[in-house]
Amino acid sequence: MEIKTKSLEDTKRLAQHFAKCIDNSGLFVTLTGDIGAGKTQFIRYVLEQLDVKEKITSPSFVILNEYNCSKFPVYHFDLYRLEQNGLKSIVSELREYSREGVLTFIEWAEFAHDEIPDNALKINVEYDDNNVDIRIFKFSGAYLNFLNDFKKRIDNDKYFSNVLGSK
Repeated sequence: MEIKTKSLEDTKRLAQHFAKCIDNSGLFVTLTGDIGAGKTQFIRYVLEQLDVKEKITSPSFVILNEYNCSKFPVYHFDLYRLEQNGLKSIVSELREYSREGVLTFIEWAEFAHDEIPDNALKINVEYDDNNVDIRIFKFSGAYLNFLNDFKKRIDNDKYFSNVLGSK
């Protein structure tokens, strides 16, 4: 599924739909794509929708931020600054946080070198080649029920179908 956003407000609306689809069993989400395209902002909007009360920041320099919401614990990894040896030190955490009942986001998952569990929902965020103000969010992977519910929500949101155009 591919969705284009033209503003932070569009990204926020997308994240609200995404958050509404997350049930108590949690989710394991990887994010890849262009630097500065909106991966962290998307996560921030999802967590705000889930009523996370703590300040939501990028874990670029600390590798992992932990948050609490009423449904489950939330883990937010950023692998951008990890080298191969650093990644080896957190592989067990990556696997541990892929269990049911937690929400895990991993930014820069492409640096995980096949250490990401197969049960991940994948999000790729890129700039549109023709317009740098447009972001393209591509959703794929596991959690087919989640993706079907998410697609229905997007398809039923006239804003996305009329203004932005989703696939």
